[in-house]
Amino acid sequence: MTETTLGRRLADFAVDASAATLPDAVVDSVRKRVLDVLGLCVAAHRLPTSGGIVDYVRDQGGRPQAHIVGGGSQVPASLAALANGVLAHSLDYDDTHLPSVLHPSAPVISAALATAEMVHASGGDTIRAIAVGLEVCVRLGMAGYDPEAGNSLFFEHGQHATSICGTMGGAVAAALLLGLSREGVLDALGLAASTASGIIESNRAGGTVKRLHCGWAAHAAVTAADLVGRGFSGPPTVLEGRFGFFEAFLHGRYNAAEITRDLGTEWAVPGIFFKPYPANHFTHAAIDAAIGLREQGLDPARVESLTLGVPAPVIRTIGEPMERKRAPRTGYEAQFSGPYAVVAGLLGGGGLGVGLADFTDDLARDPLRRELMAKVDVVPDDRATKIFPHQFPAVLRARDLDGRDWHQEVLANRGGPARPLSAAELAMKFRDNVAGRLSGATADAVVDHAGRLDEVGDIGELLRLVAEFEPATGA
Repeated sequence: MTETTLGRRLADFAVDASAATLPDAVVDSVRKRVLDVLGLCVAAHRLPTSGGIVDYVRDQGGRPQAHIVGGGSQVPASLAALANGVLAHSLDYDDTHLPSVLHPSAPVISAALATAEMVHASGGDTIRAIAVGLEVCVRLGMAGYDPEAGNSLFFEHGQHATSICGTMGGAVAAALLLGLSREGVLDALGLAASTASGIIESNRAGGTVKRLHCGWAAHAAVTAADLVGRGFSGPPTVLEGRFGFFEAFLHGRYNAAEITRDLGTEWAVPGIFFKPYPANHFTHAAIDAAIGLREQGLDPARVESLTLGVPAPVIRTIGEPMERKRAPRTGYEAQFSGPYAVVAGLLGGGGLGVGLADFTDDLARDPLRRELMAKVDVVPDDRATKIFPHQFPAVLRARDLDGRDWHQEVLANRGGPARPLSAAELAMKFRDNVAGRLSGATADAVVDHAGRLDEVGDIGELLRLVAEFEPATGA
């Protein structure tokens, strides 16, 4: 008799769901996430690391199978997934699942699109594979979430759950698109687990290696599924086994019910939070709170002091070490700074309130912004801590030079189910991301294709639109 392991449960779910009619909310969510990821990949080309990964992939050679966004001609699918995964996550502008604190779309969608283009999959098949991959990724992340501690055990062990669980979800998506059997999907999980990786020290101490994580996850995912098709296999007890995934990463502490509960009937995918701002998600409510104070009439030039109250666990990411958070040296460091988030919101910006143009190296070192950042304290707030990590709340208090006190609290994140971004807002985010690289007509075509992705006969139609950049006249 075949043993019913956790991996087999996921494989059965994957194959059954990929052959079924998905709920409308899931299909709509995936369409929007594909658009979001493509826009992020285009926007990330402003970074030197993006040029580095594209050059690296080009140097590898190989069979033309899939496009890098903005990379021109095709490259091997696993390498396209590598480059696009790096691009998708590099700006810290990609979506987040709570409370697992995963960024599932960057690795899963990058793996799925590369595989789908290689096999000329339809938009509908691609949507189903992405939906299943995202669901697998999120459920594995939630199995490693400790509700008593209110945090991910992956994170507590210094591991980047996004790249680890993203490898697993991406492998399932790729396996489905390659037409693997139930056993093949299970084997893909088994191979992917041996290649999943990522440590998160760069969040605390700096460096750009985190940009690599989602690309490496997508690359490993496509490679795992491809190798299963070439005869490799994995252990059926890959997840719960004595030397399996959860033992290796979490020392055997995990909640299996998060994997199996309502699997196939309840979907986490529509509840994944979109990011309205290009910064670490812990800073978003701070930006909204600062925008709120500005709308109340607070004059940044009249500020005496600012106190940002946040959940206690996030202080180590956006409030420590304080001397660095008050004086980020680069736009990338500013994305992880609570003080910078407050200042950006107070001064106002582009996009949906604060945009990519507000996180440059020059602005991070701007004397006016640094003067304001020096007035910001980041402290734990009890109410915010109790809500975390189901939301990333912020309570912002200010005192002006006239002795007046100001207060703004944001307890639910914009972009999540409680405050969703509309299709028009997501299209605005996309157009802001591609401005200067895609023409207005091409941007409109991408929005149109993504909006009816389930009707597209070959996913390559969409990816060819973003394969090369042109002057953005009329944007």
